[in-house]
Amino acid sequence: MPLKNTSIISGLSFGLTSGVITTLGLLVGLEAGTGSTQVVIAGILTIAVADAFSDALGMHIAEESKNNTNVKNIWRATIATLLAKFLFALSFLIPVLLLPISTAVITSIIWGLFLILTLSYIMAKKQNENPLKAMAEHFFIAIFVIIITHYIGYWIKN
Repeated sequence: MPLKNTSIISGLSFGLTSGVITTLGLLVGLEAGTGSTQVVIAGILTIAVADAFSDALGMHIAEESKNNTNVKNIWRATIATLLAKFLFALSFLIPVLLLPISTAVITSIIWGLFLILTLSYIMAKKQNENPLKAMAEHFFIAIFVIIITHYIGYWIKN
């Protein structure tokens, strides 16, 4: 059964995107700066909790600012954002816990790009837009974040 509630779709889309980009940026930056698996795990857990609640509150306030009088839809978007951000951020723990940190970073980048590209494809198809254009745009933004955060971590280390 496809999701039809736009509040839930907005929350899931925002939570997934933010969960992937924020967690990847933190993971890559912390690994480049410290090389420590423990630090990367702590960063992922911090993002999964603190940033998930922060983004959920942001979504809640954004929905209220639209003069949205449907309180159920506001809370649907809030909870969908919280759960998506939390779960997608936590998904990056799997490679970090199971693999050497350098391999885990590469695996996480592949996983994150897969999620972003899949979401981009689904959204573009749903809106009758060119999926390749949307996927390319989102891919390059994600790559930009990964490169910048890697060099920030490397710069701080040195």
